[in-house]
Amino acid sequence: MNTLKLGIPAGSLQEATADLFRRAGYRIAFSSRSYYPTIDDDEIDCLLIRAQEMARYVQDGVLDAGLTGYDWVMETGAHVHEVCELVFSKVSRRPVRWVLAVPDDSPIVNVRDLEGKRIATEAVGLTRQYLERHGVTARVEFSWGATEVKPPKLADAIVEVTETGSSLRANNLRIVDQVLESTPRLIANRQAYQGDAWKRRKIDDIALMLAGAMAAEGKVGLMMNVPREKLPKVLSLLPALQKPTISALSDENWVDVNTIVDESLVRQILPRLKSAGACGIVEYPLNKIID
Repeated sequence: MNTLKLGIPAGSLQEATADLFRRAGYRIAFSSRSYYPTIDDDEIDCLLIRAQEMARYVQDGVLDAGLTGYDWVMETGAHVHEVCELVFSKVSRRPVRWVLAVPDDSPIVNVRDLEGKRIATEAVGLTRQYLERHGVTARVEFSWGATEVKPPKLADAIVEVTETGSSLRANNLRIVDQVLESTPRLIANRQAYQGDAWKRRKIDDIALMLAGAMAAEGKVGLMMNVPREKLPKVLSLLPALQKPTISALSDENWVDVNTIVDESLVRQILPRLKSAGACGIVEYPLNKIID
């Protein structure tokens, strides 16, 4: 039987990844003593691995595909095929940012001020690429953790990942510049994706289901019965970018209207829809939206 070797990111994205797969229709279960999560698809073998290492193992063919951040693909310089972007995270739907930060009272105000300085970071490759783009020579040191506490005694500046900036502010650091913006990606081994039709189809199927689950996040379906004479008024209340489905009912004077809206809008438009003549209004959850 054909099998796809799929890498699942360990650490901060692990539970978010499992939740996204659940909404896409896959059940992933983790064991505290195993690096091999189980999945309810006999054609997929999962391996739990750090996001920082994922791209290298996908490039080398140890894995056929995996989920990791764009930042770690760039950091390792791995040659992989990017299947799709997946904007999700442990905190928000915003991309994470690698930023250059210095103490609040530092005289450093731009990247050129780093000439000859010491920078601590986990992303050594990204930082060196950034400095090279700006024509700056500085000493870049790998940080094993707690990077925010290293300035000013152990480093003049840091390059650190952030979503909200709260940790930087808590450590009296200010952002000087953005080095890279990153989102999770589904990546594939180039040979597996381009040279194996079955694996390519399997990877594309996974990508389609994951994208569908993400598209449905924060949205719900609405269906309602509407008198034909009230239909223009009801439609005017629905979001302009949506295209409601209108179906005839057994009573020719009535129609059924079905549409998708942002869940946050429901409490605002439901009372107005009822006042406009809609009745039998039903709100229902959505698992996936496939364009």
